Order: sequence, then C-alpha cells, then structure tokens
Amino acid sequence: MKAFVFLFLCLPLSLLAQKYDFLPLNSGTNTSIRGLSVVSDRVAWVSGSNGSIGKTIDGGKTWQWIKPTGYEKLDFRDIEAFDEFKAVVMNAGSPAFILRTVDGGKTWKETYKNTDSAIFLDGMGFWDEKNGIAFGDPIHNRLQLLKTRDGGLNWQNVSDHLNMDMGPGEAGFAASGTSIRTLGKEKVWIATGGTSANIYYSDNRGYTWKRYPCPILQGEASTGSFSVDFNENGTGVVVGGDYQKDKEHPNNVLLSKDWGKTWNKPLTPVSGFRSGVAYIDAVRAVAVGTSGVDFSRDGGKNWLHLSDLNFNAVGKAKKGSFILLAGNNGLIYRLKSTDK
Repeated sequence: MKAFVFLFLCLPLSLLAQKYDFLPLNSGTNTSIRGLSVVSDRVAWVSGSNGSIGKTIDGGKTWQWIKPTGYEKLDFRDIEAFDEFKAVVMNAGSPAFILRTVDGGKTWKETYKNTDSAIFLDGMGFWDEKNGIAFGDPIHNRLQLLKTRDGGLNWQNVSDHLNMDMGPGEAGFAASGTSIRTLGKEKVWIATGGTSANIYYSDNRGYTWKRYPCPILQGEASTGSFSVDFNENGTGVVVGGDYQKDKEHPNNVLLSKDWGKTWNKPLTPVSGFRSGVAYIDAVRAVAVGTSGVDFSRDGGKNWLHLSDLNFNAVGKAKKGSFILLAGNNGLIYRLKSTDK
C-alpha cells in the first residue's frame, strides 16, 4: 500500500516538545503481529498469528508475506533477524517450534520442537549473530531456558542454570517478544508477571542469575511486567499493567538506574497498559499498547501520550534510526521525528 504521512501531534511541554509523523506502512493482513526485528533502515521482519511472517527490504515501502509450509496455524510471537536473508522465529503454545531461514524466507528449517503440553515459549534475544537465548513459562516451577551458539541451528536446554523456583502463578508474557532483552556481549534480563513480578538478570549469558523484585502492578494472571529494555549506562525501563484494563495506569511503568536491582516510579506515567517499550537512545523511549503510544525524552521520567493507535510491539533499527510499531490486522507504522 502507498505510505502517506499523518502529521500527528506537536507536544506542548518544552521538555518533551517534539513533532512526529506516523507513517502507515501496512494494514489489512490477516495476522496479529507480536514479533518485530528491525535490522536497519531498510530491512525489517515481523511475525504473528496464522503462521505469518513479513519482511521488507526497502524501508517499509513494500512487504513480502510468508507462511512456512507445515506451520501455517502457528502463532509466531517473536522473531530475530540478522539481515534480509537470515532470521529465526518462534511460536507460543504447545507444541513449541523454532524455525530458521538463511534464504530470505524461501525455506525454513525446524531447529527446535517440544511437544510437552506445558511448554510455552515467550521470547528470545541474541547477543550476536551466533549466540542467543530463549525463555518460556515455568514447568515444575522452573523457568524454561534455551541457548544457541550457532545462530539458532541448534538449541540446548539450560533451564538448570536458573536454579530458582518461581512463585505460584508467576510466568512470562509473550505479548511482544520483549519480556526478554539482551545487551552487549553477555547481559540478559527476563521480566515476569502474574501473581508476582520479578526481573531475572544475568551478566554472563545466562550461566548464573539473580532475581530482583519488580514492584509493578501484579497479583492477577493478567497483570505484571510485559516488556523491558536497558541502555548501556545501566538505566532501564519496564512496562506492563493489566491487559484487561488497558486504559488504566495505576502502576504500569518503572525505572531502574542499577541494571534492574531496584525500581522506582516515573514523575509522569504512561497512559495505560503497555506491552512493548524500546529505548531510541540514552534519553528517548517509546512505549506501545492496546490503548495507545507514549513517548519520553528524558529517559522515562515523564511520558506523554502521542496516539490512541493500537500496537503490540515497537522496535528500533539495530543499525540506523528506523522505528517501527506493529499490531493487530497486520498494522505496521513508522514513527519518525521531524525535529530539525
């Protein structure tokens, strides 16, 4: 479809004043997009329900839609792409699969399968093109962990590395693929929710872990932390809330200055339930959810509502400035700053 520009809003506060264009890139595709991997200003991949995977190699002007043969009914909740040819995708639910392509999606190789009725993968992250980690809901009270050292070709179950029992009713959320985050060469965080919410942190690629309480809204199966992100300086943000009450914001966003050990409320919160958050740089961040989009220009201390558009996931280019937002009905937008 043709991309056209909506000059959406000029924010009134001097601290956060900024003008944005919301550029619609795709809609009307029969998939709820949850997975999003923005490689560069030209290459991005998305994944969602009905076995759908989308790819652009021209900055979102056109999208190629792919359904891996034999996996057309899966709900692909997360995807990690390395270029226009190589990508790894995983589904939520049982049986659990991880697929890998090295030819731009023409063919897919099944590299992981788990038929346990309790398996439910929530997300994955990669430190580089070879080394990655995936996690899933607890089985027998233990968070499920998988690691790869060859770009997703093989996966090893390393659940015994996280030697902690999770609380009754504690689990992860596969809402945007970003309840797990990797950073640098070795750091990784996992955010959980439900009856209790915690941040699990490792600084050695998941060989050993620490658990820190996350005082975000929690206590019910629909509540908790849904997405987390960190900067190189140790500042982090976690968002979530209650997806059944998506316009309420009693305690939906928290900030950390010490790699996730402690968390505090911002001065101005996000305006509802949020399932995805991403730092654009050291001070700017975007949060998305079913009740809209919020933006911060001061590291997350203050958030302003930009739009009521419904999105599940947000991501910034690994190399570049491209920012994409994705949601239901194949909705994909680009968020572009028009500041001079």
